[in-house]
Amino acid sequence: MNSPMEIKDAGYRVWYESARQTVWFEGTLRLNSGEFAAISDLLDRVVGTAPDQITLDMRRLRFLNSSGINTLYKFAIALRKRGDIQLVVKSSDDVGWQSKSLPNLKRFLPSVKIETG
Repeated sequence: MNSPMEIKDAGYRVWYESARQTVWFEGTLRLNSGEFAAISDLLDRVVGTAPDQITLDMRRLRFLNSSGINTLYKFAIALRKRGDIQLVVKSSDDVGWQSKSLPNLKRFLPSVKIETG
């Protein structure tokens, strides 16, 4: 059964689908650093379910500002410290910021798998 973990507002939606162990991102995320706390909390709750793998599907996320990118980097560091959860990130070749920023996740979590398409 899917757990109802979702954050949405005008212009964006972030939700977790437990059956697929996937956190989906869509829209445009232009929040200040404090506003990303809710997304960090959602990611922490996903980790708390102890999945063997977490997929972040970013393909429908058109924009993520630097505060959001830092949130992802901190999440990668937290997973590296745990050491027991594989992170997979799905990105789109059609979204410029993704090809520039998402590969940097490897600096914080060398085991991350980035799938582009």
